[in-house]
Amino acid sequence: MAVAGGRITAGVGANLIGQHAQDRNQEATVYCGNLDPQMTEELVWELFIQAGPVVNVYLPKDRVTNNHQGYGFVEFRTEEDADYAVKILNMIKVFGKPIRVNKASQDKRQQDVGANLFIGNLDPDVDEKLLYDTFNAFGQITQTPKIMRDPETGASRGFGFVSYDSFQASDGAIEAMGGQFLCNRPITVSYAYKKDTKGERHGTPAERMMADQMAATMAAQSRPNQLFSAGPKDRPGAGPGQEAPAAPAAPAAPPPG
Repeated sequence: MAVAGGRITAGVGANLIGQHAQDRNQEATVYCGNLDPQMTEELVWELFIQAGPVVNVYLPKDRVTNNHQGYGFVEFRTEEDADYAVKILNMIKVFGKPIRVNKASQDKRQQDVGANLFIGNLDPDVDEKLLYDTFNAFGQITQTPKIMRDPETGASRGFGFVSYDSFQASDGAIEAMGGQFLCNRPITVSYAYKKDTKGERHGTPAERMMADQMAATMAAQSRPNQLFSAGPKDRPGAGPGQEAPAAPAAPAAPPPG
C-alpha cells in the first residue's frame, strides 16, 4: 500500500502504509483494536482522517492468510489530532463492532492486573459503548467492554465484562454501580471469576500486591534521570562520585585592641 496525493493507492506485496514502528511518532499514534475482518487500510484511513491529517496506517497481517489480526496503528501529523481521534472515535461501531481507540504509547503500558468485573442483569438495549461510557468514569478501561451475545442472533445474553488498569478503579465501580439502574434494570457488579479456576474470583490480595508492585516499577521507569543534575559534585576538585573538598574557612578577625 502507498499514499499518493493524500489518498491510498495499491502497492505490491505490502500491508504497511508509510513507516515502520521505530520511525513513527508514538505520541501522535493511536492504537485501534477490535476491528472487524472487513476493515481494510483504506477504510481505516477514511475513518480516522475525520479527526485530522493521517500520516500512516498499519494493520499487521497474518503471513499465511494475509488477513489483518484485528488491530492496527494510525499515525497523525500532531499529538493533538491523535488525542482528538481518541475522544471522537473510541467505541464507535464499525460493521457492528465497537472499536477501541487509545494512544499507542499508553497501550504499551497497559497490562492485565486482574481488576476484571462481571456486570450482570443487563438490559437488552445495553451495548458495549454504553457500558464503556458508564464505567469509564471510575478509571482507565484497558480492553473493549465485552457483552456476551448469542452467536447466531447477536442478542445480548444479559451479562458482560469490564477490565480496569487498577483495583482502585474497579473497587470504586463496584461500590458505586452495584444495584444502579441501567436502561431500566438494576445491574449487579462484582469481580469476575478467574479462568481455569474452581470458583476463585479476581481481586485477591495476591493480585492486589502484584498490581502495586507493577505500578511502582512503572513509576520508577518513568521518573526523570537526575544523574547529571548540577550540584556540589560539579565543583572543581571533586572526583567521580565524590563531594568536592570544602573551601578553607576564612581566618578569624583579630580581637579589638
